[in-house]
Amino acid sequence: MADVAYSQSSPYYLTSVYNNDFLDIMANRPIPMNPRDQYWEITQVYNLRPDLLAHDLYGNSQLWWVFAQRNPNRIKDPLFDFTTGTGIYIPQLTTLKEVLGL
Repeated sequence: MADVAYSQSSPYYLTSVYNNDFLDIMANRPIPMNPRDQYWEITQVYNLRPDLLAHDLYGNSQLWWVFAQRNPNRIKDPLFDFTTGTGIYIPQLTTLKEVLGL
């Protein structure tokens, strides 16, 4: 089996893989606060769908996880806490490019 490699847009990019079979304990990829982050309340269109919001904002649905990383006090579960009316801060694409190396 070949080495498993995750893309830079993956939350597992920094996490080690053992014996090409399983992931180690997840290495966190924090998204820092930025004064230019936009505060926004999740609308019904994006209820339980962080992937759709990531696609619409960044053109990459694989960045669904950045909302939970940027808002750890509001989103504990990146899917089931992503509900209508929840206020979150949205990181700018330039921040993600810098921090994640996209």
